[in-house]
Order: sequence, then C-alpha cells, then structure tokens
Amino acid sequence: MSALPPVVAVVGPTATGKTALVVALAQRLGGEVVNADSMQLYRGMDIGTAKPSPDERGGIPHHLLDLWHVREAASVAEYRQRARAEIDRLRAAGTVPLLVGGSGLYVRAVVDELDFPGTDPSVRARWEAELAAVGPGALHARLAGLDPAAAAAVLPSNGRRIVRALEVIELTGGPFAASLPEPRPHYPVVAVGLDREPAELDERVALRVDRMWAAGLVEEVAALAEDGLREGPTASRALGYAQVLAQFDGTLTAEEARERTVSTTRRFVRRQRSWFRRDAALTWFDAARPDLVDAVTRQITDRTIDR
Repeated sequence: MSALPPVVAVVGPTATGKTALVVALAQRLGGEVVNADSMQLYRGMDIGTAKPSPDERGGIPHHLLDLWHVREAASVAEYRQRARAEIDRLRAAGTVPLLVGGSGLYVRAVVDELDFPGTDPSVRARWEAELAAVGPGALHARLAGLDPAAAAAVLPSNGRRIVRALEVIELTGGPFAASLPEPRPHYPVVAVGLDREPAELDERVALRVDRMWAAGLVEEVAALAEDGLREGPTASRALGYAQVLAQFDGTLTAEEARERTVSTTRRFVRRQRSWFRRDAALTWFDAARPDLVDAVTRQITDRTIDR
C-alpha cells in the first residue's frame, strides 16, 4: 500500500450536489479540495458557475479557483500542470486531495497519463476561418456527420472544442475519441460518480438558474463584459454567460435568456452523464440517499485499505 494518500475524484453532472459532498468528505478525512470545473477557473465568474462561497467551503481550503482572466483561452495542459502540483504537495503532506468537478476531460488529464493529439496550425486556422464564416451550429452539424459520439459530447455553441475535434479527426483520419489513448493511472485514485434521477436533475437545474438570476448573474456578466468577456474564446461561451450576452445584444429577451440557460444546461447535463457513464472506474452513488456521506466515506476507506 502506498504511504501517500490516494486522490479522491468526485465527478458527475451539474447540479447533483458535488460541492456539499466533498466539503463533508474533506471534514471527515482531513482533506482539501482541488477544483476541476473548467469555468470556475475564471476570475469573476462566480454566480454563473456556482463557485462555492466562503460559507459553502465550510472552512476547507479550495485550490485552483480564479486562475485565469476571462479573456484567456482555457488550457487543459496548463490546468493539468497546476493541478498536479497542488495534488503532489497535498499528498506529500499526508492530506487527501479531493478533485471535484463536472469537466470530465480536466479530471482525466490530471489522474491519467493522457497524451493529447498533436495540432497543425494550418488545419486549425482553416477550421477557425470556417467557424467565423458559418458559426458554431453549422460546424457542429459537420462534426455530427463525421463523429456522432464527439458531437454528442460537445455543446453546439462551443466553437473552440468543435474546431479542435474536427482538427483531430482530419489529422488522424479517425474518430476524435479514438485519438485519446486508453487511460493509464498517474495517481492511485478512488473515483466516485454522483448522480440523480433525470427528472430531479431537471428541476434542480431550473432552481439553480432561478437562484443565479436572483443573485445577480446579469450584473455579473455586465461587469465581466466591461473587462473583456466577449474577447474570451472559452469564458464567453459558458452556460448562462453566453445567453446573457445574447440578451445584451438584443438577440434574446431577458426571459428567453433565462429559459435558454435552463434548456441548454439540461442538455449539457445529459452529455455529462453520457461521458461519465463510460468510465468503468467510477463507483456511482445516488446523491439523494440520506446516508450519502457515510456511504462514500466507507467506499474511500475500503478502497484505500485495499491498496
């Protein structure tokens, strides 16, 4: 058995209750939280990403929040480097790292030996020019024709990820998923999947969006727009933020922006579930069970002893 504690990864769709669970686990295990939500990496994107407030953190240190300016493009490679540095530091101190988030690629990048496919500037530039000419919806339809599985995992509004998938397909001559190697673990990991019944999640998404609007999401987006949000190829497409920007542009009414955020988030939740359900290493828990914290704690303890 390794003398160092394992990484505990808690993943699952948006609005399942991952934050509350990991805070409770950290309090029991003496752990600290490492963020793996790609949008919580952006400074100022607090309300729309449901970034945990100081009260919600329950006195538990949370790492890798607020790394990037909204004008910066997301970088999985940079995130991996930063996350592994934090995890290595925590494990060396005997502290359990709790890696939590709904961004499956970010979690895999940290816990697995995952070598990303190469890039070709000319191919990338050609797809980016087409994106600018026809928009992400049309390009997403192209992706769906070439690789339905990749299209199902990418939001139709996420032009950057659509371009990347199309670039990899062109360079490798095969599906995007086939270009990712079989995972080899970088750390000993106890992987926990958190989920709820679809109807319950749909309701929780609607309530979550209502709370965001009441908490001042529109005002948050307005402030970020003054600070360059529209120039950010990643942050400007975040759920809620893209819809409020469309409201400012007059392409959506205020009510349509809120309704579109709910419907788009619900579709995103289904994509997350599809992504995570393919991972055979996850042990799944119903987030609604009353003994959730006890059950997950037992799973972590038993798996750690087994090692």
